[in-house]
Amino acid sequence: MFKKLNFILIVGIIATVLLLTACGEDVNREAEVSEDQAEDAVETVSAEEEAPEVIGSHEDLNQEPVPLEVERDGSDVYVKMTAQITDIEIEEGYNYKAWTFNGEAPGPLVEVNEGDTIHFTLDNLDPAIPHSMDFHAVHTAPDKGFADVAPNEEGRFSYKADNPGVFMYHCGTDPVLSHIANGMHGVIIVHPDDGYPTDDEVDEEYVIIQNEWYRYNDLDDMTNNEPSQVVFSTKALEEGQANTNGVIGALQDEPLEANVGDKVRFYVNNVGPNEVSSFHVIGTLFDDVYLDGNPANHLEGMQTVMLPTSGGAVVEFTVTEEGEYPFVTHQFKHATKGAMGVINVTE
Repeated sequence: MFKKLNFILIVGIIATVLLLTACGEDVNREAEVSEDQAEDAVETVSAEEEAPEVIGSHEDLNQEPVPLEVERDGSDVYVKMTAQITDIEIEEGYNYKAWTFNGEAPGPLVEVNEGDTIHFTLDNLDPAIPHSMDFHAVHTAPDKGFADVAPNEEGRFSYKADNPGVFMYHCGTDPVLSHIANGMHGVIIVHPDDGYPTDDEVDEEYVIIQNEWYRYNDLDDMTNNEPSQVVFSTKALEEGQANTNGVIGALQDEPLEANVGDKVRFYVNNVGPNEVSSFHVIGTLFDDVYLDGNPANHLEGMQTVMLPTSGGAVVEFTVTEEGEYPFVTHQFKHATKGAMGVINVTE
């Protein structure tokens, strides 16, 4: 019996030693992995801090914003825009040499009416690379209507805007991701012929655009990684409204305005280029939603509107009390990167 107990004790001691040895090896392996991860993290941070690689002819180029040109003759609307390189301070101390339309990113708001014919001119002021225009609001053969315009050249195109809604536009030149992510995106609103059923109820209207920024002109980062910044901007629908670029804090530093009891309409678009937006106004619900801005796509009583990349909507909500109403994407990892604005509601 004593011999049997000794045998069990010896086996137990051996098993314990082996277990402790294995644990020690696991701890060492974990420590090695942690050290490797720490090194990778340091490398990633260092890489983010490296100076961006800028196309040679863009290095000293910072073209002043050019006003959008729009003229109407009946149902013919003549729109002229520029493709150009303009520095934009995305957040304090961080200048991005953006590829833009008219020196804005997102580009200027384009508004037409259902049934209009758009006569579009793109003046490519970029001395280095071709650019183009892809309007999501129109029907056209892309190789003709969205054709590349060579550096220092003009391109002219015409198409009908037969569908009402809130649509994305962007440069469609390859690689498309680089052109969109570097700043060549914006919104075109096609106002419905008969308006929206709720037009008479709306007190305030604003345009809200969500976009992302990545490491400058880094196609690999744009393709494989998370955005560095996700931001909201607004484009003026009428004189006196703010008109901002996609920069951190733009709609927090200068909140939108409404009065208690107002029904507010947002024309919202998520121009991406990669991430979904879960658009939400904190402290209220959406009374009426028109997906993609089409009156036929009517929903009521929604808490959040899902906007795929390029997706738009008209959302309407009522602010019932005095205070600050934040609006966010409910992908909160993106809200923490800048996708947040505020409506200041007063009596």
